[in-house]
Amino acid sequence: MRATLRWAHSDLRTHRGEALFLVLATAGIVASLLLATALFGYATNPWQRVFTTSHGAHVWLHTDTTADTGKLTALDGVDSVAGPYPTAATTVSSRGSRAAVELRGTPERPSVGRPPIVSGHWLDPSTPNGVVLESRLARALLAEPGDTLAVPGTARELTVVGLADSAEPRYRPGEQPGLVWALPSAVPDPGGQVIGLRLTDPGDTSYVVQRAVTVLGAGAIGEVSTWQQARAEAQGDNRLLGQVLGLFGLGALAAAGLAVHGAIGTRIRGHLRDLSVLKAIGFTPGQVVRIFLLQHLAYALLGALAAAGLAEALGSRIPGRLGDAVGVWQGLPGHTVALLVVPAGAVLFIGATTGLAAWRAGRVPPVPVPRPAATSGGRLSGVARRALGVRIPPALVLGWHKAFTRRPRSLATVARLTLPLLLIVVAMSAWTTIDRFHREPERIGLPTTLSVRADAGLSEEQTRTLLERDPGVAAAYPGVETAALVPGQTATIALRGLGTHQDPYPYTLAEGRPARGADEAVAGQGLLDLLDVRVGDWVRMTVGDQPQILHIVGRSIEPENAGRVISTSLDTLRANDPGLRPTLYELRLDPGADPREAADRLAAAGRGHLDVHTVANPADGLSPLRAVVAGLIAVLALIGLIELLTAIGGTVREGERDLLALKAIGLSPRQITAITVTATGLTALAAVLAATALGLPLAHWLIDSQGRSSGIGAGIAQVPSAILMVPLGVAAVLCAALLAAVPAARAARRRLADTLSAVA
Repeated sequence: MRATLRWAHSDLRTHRGEALFLVLATAGIVASLLLATALFGYATNPWQRVFTTSHGAHVWLHTDTTADTGKLTALDGVDSVAGPYPTAATTVSSRGSRAAVELRGTPERPSVGRPPIVSGHWLDPSTPNGVVLESRLARALLAEPGDTLAVPGTARELTVVGLADSAEPRYRPGEQPGLVWALPSAVPDPGGQVIGLRLTDPGDTSYVVQRAVTVLGAGAIGEVSTWQQARAEAQGDNRLLGQVLGLFGLGALAAAGLAVHGAIGTRIRGHLRDLSVLKAIGFTPGQVVRIFLLQHLAYALLGALAAAGLAEALGSRIPGRLGDAVGVWQGLPGHTVALLVVPAGAVLFIGATTGLAAWRAGRVPPVPVPRPAATSGGRLSGVARRALGVRIPPALVLGWHKAFTRRPRSLATVARLTLPLLLIVVAMSAWTTIDRFHREPERIGLPTTLSVRADAGLSEEQTRTLLERDPGVAAAYPGVETAALVPGQTATIALRGLGTHQDPYPYTLAEGRPARGADEAVAGQGLLDLLDVRVGDWVRMTVGDQPQILHIVGRSIEPENAGRVISTSLDTLRANDPGLRPTLYELRLDPGADPREAADRLAAAGRGHLDVHTVANPADGLSPLRAVVAGLIAVLALIGLIELLTAIGGTVREGERDLLALKAIGLSPRQITAITVTATGLTALAAVLAATALGLPLAHWLIDSQGRSSGIGAGIAQVPSAILMVPLGVAAVLCAALLAAVPAARAARRRLADTLSAVA
């Protein structure tokens, strides 16, 4: 054992740089996988914890005030109910911020859908105007217990007595109203009611919704929300971040395993005599295998422990969502198991790839086998000989010959170097796509910047005149958005009517054509998947008790409501309901106009009658992904550097036998050095070309697949431009050439005795 440790220590002193790179690469990989695990836990468990703690309802039905909701308690599969509670839609303001809310009259704290209090206390009859705010809404309003909320347009004031979490769909400015619990006396004129159903089997959600709609009647249903929708919405971008980290972490782990395998294989070929000596003095094949295996397992274990320790100690201090995710993950039950399993899995994978290469070292015979005088690559090809005949520099011709003549070994080297470069190309594509979301929101379904809702104090003409008079507004598109029951009455979707036939709304289409004619519409990917339809089909939905039949002529990029949106013109909806009045206006601003300044001007001009919000960009939630992508590129570059150094070492060692012949034909040390540099540069160039050819379509497919699964739809991917790809390729090739120059120059200037020793 002492001899084994001494040999491993001697080898470590000889290859310190390689050992350091392996430790750092392993640390980066394990850190990526741990952060991915934390984000997955953060995306799922907070909502699940609130749902479990609150004994949440699986289905929430918004109905009119005349619906007999008592019939729902007798439905098969319904375990218990919450409500019905009277509701009223209104707007509240606090500290200059406004929000659309649903005021829900709750006489006592419910047993189903019981909101966990996070601050303050529950409703108290001694405070008749007291309310409890959903925590996300409270953050948007900057409200705390004790604050007073104003109801614009009235003299009413509401006092915040508490904040609570909710497992229902969360507040989204301009899209989903916030939830406010109040005493029934604070809802004097309800516009509807809501009832929650807790099911015996959550898997029967669609069936129970269908039965509930049948019992109450489609005309009585305003909106249906389910626990699956709320959970998917709560997971949101965190799950995407976790998927990205997990994907690249696993890819980097595979690249690191291949790099270690290639490094050991190269070192075995370079130390055949040393291994034979070890066998000759009594080392068994198992001991030789254990030397390499334990050595690289120690490197991997050191890197994994460092990553786990840093993630545990400093992970929660990372700024932004990553730090929040790690902080929550550390308090979850499976945290300790994941902290042990993820590093252990990475170490075992690296150990497995190391074992395969070390097994070859154990098979080295005790007596060195003389190496053939001729190179395994064979003679120069006819093309190479003709190239030399036309006075092409020998370094280029012989470098090409050295790089690609030994085909199995050359292809393996190119493949190992291609993998990290391919993942870097995919990471750069993700970065470019996010950057496109920020720079060109109109390309991802966000052609407008502001969303405005007017109350009953302004007529349609007055509202349009006020909006179009603003100097920063280029166009104002009137519209409505309502919930519609899908065929089968198992869920609700968003039905939007925006723009008119004369001034159509500029939807971003990925497939088909714009909706120009009567009864024509465009739909998001989420809706197409939900209804199992495609462009060209007709769909029927129900709005209240009125059927609406639309012809889908295009697929739009739809970032809202998980893509479960069907959009047509306001004129089309008015043909079915002539009294329909616009409830919102989407504003497209002039280039260079500041959205916040325009919103402030409109709010002041509206004198309390306008509710103005900036349109949420999904890229805002993906900002942490930039730092993640940058870190992953650094880890992948480190792995690529390890593989590059391995390839350089192998090329230099295998070129030692050719030194005498090259010097004999009159090549100078500089020309001999240029041969190795050329061979390394051409190998890197081949890897860059392969990574580009494979990485760009792979990145396009991965990003569009993610868009399709999230409901936004395919067509959002943006691959890096040539301005980015060409410098990346040039940098990789130049880096390879520069790294090869020093060891190649040293080998070319070796003494004759050393060269003879290497050939022997």
